[in-house]
Amino acid sequence: MKKKLALHWKILIGIILGLLFGLLMKNLELNALVIDWIKPFGTIFINLLKVIAVPLIVVSLIVGLADLKDISKLSRLGGRTVLFYLGTTVFAVSTGLLLANIIKPGSYINAEARESLLTSFSGDASQKIELAQKAKENGPLQPLVDIVPDNFFRALTENASMLQVIFFVVLIGIGLILIEEEKAKPVVAFFKGMNDVILKIIDIIMLFSPYGVFALMASLMVEIPGFSTLGALIIYGLTVLLGLLLMIFIFYPALLMVFAKVNPIQFFKAIAPAQLLAFSTSSSAATLPVTMECVTDKLGVDEEVSSFVLPLGATVNMDGTSLYQAVAAIFIAQAMLPNPLDVATQLMIVVTATLASIGSAAVPSAGMVMLVIVLGQAGIPEAGLALIFAIDRPLDMCRTVVNITSDATAATIVAKSVGKLNPKPEI
Repeated sequence: MKKKLALHWKILIGIILGLLFGLLMKNLELNALVIDWIKPFGTIFINLLKVIAVPLIVVSLIVGLADLKDISKLSRLGGRTVLFYLGTTVFAVSTGLLLANIIKPGSYINAEARESLLTSFSGDASQKIELAQKAKENGPLQPLVDIVPDNFFRALTENASMLQVIFFVVLIGIGLILIEEEKAKPVVAFFKGMNDVILKIIDIIMLFSPYGVFALMASLMVEIPGFSTLGALIIYGLTVLLGLLLMIFIFYPALLMVFAKVNPIQFFKAIAPAQLLAFSTSSSAATLPVTMECVTDKLGVDEEVSSFVLPLGATVNMDGTSLYQAVAAIFIAQAMLPNPLDVATQLMIVVTATLASIGSAAVPSAGMVMLVIVLGQAGIPEAGLALIFAIDRPLDMCRTVVNITSDATAATIVAKSVGKLNPKPEI
């Protein structure tokens, strides 16, 4: 009997073939063909993943919380999760600042390249600055206000409102814990049935994943700016990538070995499909259904832990984005300011980037809007955002991989700490 090719290999093949096909079409100057006839299939694939993300959060979180049967377990779970996410975010920002200060990527940008990038991407930068300005006008406690929805059904229709959905669903879960078990039983049974249905739908969507990522990669290649433009940003890009690689291959494996006693090789083998999907979609929200499946089925994290930790992580835990914001802020400052930033300003970048990552939506390029807030707080010219637009998309793909790896690490460690990790021998 022939052994079927594992999903992560199929996705990897789709990524490689998509990049090669896109490069060929770019060289043949057939960009329009890819944009009009190939890219829509990638968009359909992302939409399929996004449309199932919110229903998955609702049903799995309700089932997971109802199974806890104890409010004290919920507070223990929530406390450890938030503590982990804050700690890793601060570490990510600090790593980004350290690397940017050592490598000094901004010093490699000459005046000609700087003017060219500022001119080419000033329109894109001004759009993000405008969005960030609206966010800043709302006041310091607005993110707290935004967590509580005024209309749950409206929140359900917006992937960017995931934190509102989680808040309301946690209330439903608490209600189910507090009422008599006999009365809660039919409600929980309904959501358990819905959970099984949604997981089966995810399996069906994933059959399309190799073709979806092929389309996404092909369109990425034809839409990416010319390589001469990217050349000026190569040191900046490598600085961000170095930081992301340190997080994935040193920081998270160390945490897994120390706190969860999990073999990092087994961990990466288990979450490979989610990492590859995160790379191709640049969206933590779109990848969430697959991340949950990998963590629960392959890593052995109990569903009551994964259904709480992972949706929350997809919304507030953005280690890759935080690291990139730190490097980008220092890079822009080095390229545009006469004097280096002092220590106090850089410490404020740690605080601002940590808080900004919590409010960052789990969609492509949301980190750009948050970066404007970080730049403004540090007194760095916001127009400098135009310097990094050319290379943002490929870096966005890489930092999303870090974001979901951090979520999976958190789920594994939190599960171990509450005795809900049952490693699968077949990993």
